[in-house]
Amino acid sequence: MSSTTDKIKGLANEAVGNVKQGIGNATGNDKLKAEGKTQELKGDAQKTTGDVKDGAKHVADKVTGKV
Repeated sequence: MSSTTDKIKGLANEAVGNVKQGIGNATGNDKLKAEGKTQELKGDAQKTTGDVKDGAKHVADKVTGKV
């Protein structure tokens, strides 16, 4: 998966997670709140993975003189 794809999927998971948490809070559904938090954290991890891939590519480009 590319870094951009990781970041986009991460943002989508964070958004859906936030919505689930909001609905869980509004309805008093603790299970839905927990699912939302888990999905939000998954999205954050995906975004971080994309950032790391970008950083690694930048370092590799510098080392090989492509910058």
